[in-house]
Amino acid sequence: MNESSKILIIEDDEKVRQVLATILKEQGYEIDLAKNGEEAIKKIEVDSYKLALIDVRLPDMDGTKLLPVMHKSSPKMVKIMITGYPTMRSAIEAVNKGADGYIIKPIKIENLLEIIKEHL
Repeated sequence: MNESSKILIIEDDEKVRQVLATILKEQGYEIDLAKNGEEAIKKIEVDSYKLALIDVRLPDMDGTKLLPVMHKSSPKMVKIMITGYPTMRSAIEAVNKGADGYIIKPIKIENLLEIIKEHL
């Protein structure tokens, strides 16, 4: 696999993280996982990803706080926010901080795959 198919999933819910990883691996993507913001930051410092799926509510920080850090380290990486608690305010904040997409849980897998394909 090449870098163009490498995806980082940043999600604190282990079940959601594993389901997303399994589905995306079946689609041929190379997957890496992070359970919180700190782990994600460490991973993007040593590896490169084409796309990141970022949970808005992480245990150690808000997912939108990751966006500027990720943009600085990997400006071309596509960043898609995922939330189970959608608000207009969080959507606007995510877009203003550089998110390329905003997906609401429960995730419709067909929609997620379509969005990923569009961005890659």
